Amino acid sequence: MFAINIVAMILGFVYYNDAQGDARNTVPKKWDTLIKIAVQIGCLLGQLVMGRLGDKVGRTTVYAASLMIAIITTVASAFSSSMVKGINVFVVLFIWRVLLGFGIGGDYPLTASIVSEYSDVGNRGKMMAAVFAFQGFGNVLAPIVSLIVTACFMQSINRDVLYLDYVWRIIVGVGCIPGVATLYWRLTMTESERFQRIDDGPPGDARVSTPPSTEHEKLLVTSSQNNAIDDPAGDRVAEGDESADAESQTSQTSQTQPRASADPAMHQRRPKTFAQYFSEWKHLKVLLGTSIAWLSLDIAFYGINLNSSIVIGAIGFAGNLATDQPAHFIMYNCLGNIIINLLGSVPGYWITVFLIERLGRKKIQLLGFLMLTILYLILGFGYHQILDKSAGAFIFLFALAQLFQNFGPNVTTFVIPGEVFPTRFRATAHGISAASGKLGAIIAQGGFLQLTDMGGKDAWINHLLQIFALFMLVGAGATFWIPETKGKSLEEICDENEEYH
Repeated sequence: MFAINIVAMILGFVYYNDAQGDARNTVPKKWDTLIKIAVQIGCLLGQLVMGRLGDKVGRTTVYAASLMIAIITTVASAFSSSMVKGINVFVVLFIWRVLLGFGIGGDYPLTASIVSEYSDVGNRGKMMAAVFAFQGFGNVLAPIVSLIVTACFMQSINRDVLYLDYVWRIIVGVGCIPGVATLYWRLTMTESERFQRIDDGPPGDARVSTPPSTEHEKLLVTSSQNNAIDDPAGDRVAEGDESADAESQTSQTSQTQPRASADPAMHQRRPKTFAQYFSEWKHLKVLLGTSIAWLSLDIAFYGINLNSSIVIGAIGFAGNLATDQPAHFIMYNCLGNIIINLLGSVPGYWITVFLIERLGRKKIQLLGFLMLTILYLILGFGYHQILDKSAGAFIFLFALAQLFQNFGPNVTTFVIPGEVFPTRFRATAHGISAASGKLGAIIAQGGFLQLTDMGGKDAWINHLLQIFALFMLVGAGATFWIPETKGKSLEEICDENEEYH
């Protein structure tokens, strides 16, 4: 997923090595956009479909299925080639990458839901943020793997540039290794106790045990929760004595609590449908808040990458497409990508991990959006002046923007939807929120990035940065519709009684 920019660069050498003029060694814009936007389209569909299935069929079943889809389509992508007239390698790669995105898309709502439901109150945000933070390592590992593979083939590439055809396929194929390594644990995971309880009925119903009231019962519940060892990247969730604890807890609770009312009206309460639950403004505004915030973020998150080539050039790692040997050009760009990711992106993820339980989700998201608004305004209105006077200042501002993307809404827009919705609808609502983000990515890559050269090379970038500042302000506004979840159990955040009518 994260290697596509480098892969697109390599494809230019493989398939357009004999083109003339500026077109030589460069993938045409329409094919470049197509293969880059493919995963986003697939993710959007996967987040909606797999999120809904996660609530209906079960988290772990769909979670394993999404990984298997990703593994199969990654391998298939590596073997993409031209088929018949009109269906070239880029069309085939697009198809496989859409399907790859579908599998990856399922990971978003299901990972968030599983980690959220297994974690205790004190470290839930930290665990969810840590899961998402590994995306930062993926961003760094992609150019590292590309650098190593290119270096291994360097002498062969210098003799014949078509050896790069092996290079891009290996880079793509290596992406399935982490998935294969974790598949066993996904296949053997068990559903969380919270998810297993969703069909038991509303609180107070005779079919379910009532919440613990005595200190002894609360201790039993706390002990049971602390025994759940969570590995959000796909590792086995240790079962321990969870089932036994749950049975013991239910048994002791039923002995100490009075039986529920025999009132027939109580037994006739039915769970609300998704549409009924979110037809109420107090619930709908939360879903709108998480969705609009994610949409706004991803428009800028994927759009700001249009400046990465400028930063790579400023630090001296852009190379020269016309004069450099292909292998050297690719390796220099890989090094540049590693550097700019380490400047602000990776640190931002882990600052959030360590501070999310202290500052709270809402405060971090709001801080991030407001800082990004300011930074994009500075970069937008002072774009040419900053570049002309100080490349170092531009690099600093760019790195700072990356820092506040990840120490800010890029992490919290993933975490919050996994907490603010009821268990019955958690994966579906998270999927809708995440799909809104991918819609923003599609708008950025398929729309805004096509405007960069209006009026000349990179002539419109400053205006796009100004537009991104506006979207950051919109994201900040949407954050006020979202409740703070720090220090609250999932049951406190979402009153289970409101799921029934």
